[in-house]
Amino acid sequence: MAKEIAGFIKLQIKGGAANPSPPVGPALGSKGINIMEFCKQFNARTQDKAGKVLPVVITYYADKSFDFVVKTPPVAIQLLEAAKIKSGSAQPNRQKVAQITEEQCRQIAQDKMADLNCFEVEAAMKMVAGTARSMGITVVK
Repeated sequence: MAKEIAGFIKLQIKGGAANPSPPVGPALGSKGINIMEFCKQFNARTQDKAGKVLPVVITYYADKSFDFVVKTPPVAIQLLEAAKIKSGSAQPNRQKVAQITEEQCRQIAQDKMADLNCFEVEAAMKMVAGTARSMGITVVK
């Protein structure tokens, strides 16, 4: 018989760096989940992606057990890495801060494909280009 799902928790944690301090501790503690067990499992599973921000969806059950799925880094974080900048533009429609090539856009789209709601790489590239545009980053051909 399947376990009864009590709910979901969505967090963004740096790979290999989960610890019981906020935001992890309070989010899990309020649901009665073993915080240290989650931190150990998350750090073990993400030690190869150390330092990268990773979204995680935690499914917790009525018996206080849990499962979690680690997703790929957000498109905005990958765009900042590709453009080698610290943050996007405060006025993206007026002030452009960086450029990325179409090939870099394609690589980000292929990496993020599993988490996006599209079936073709071209559609994923349009989503990535839209995020880049809202950050003040231009995609050049």
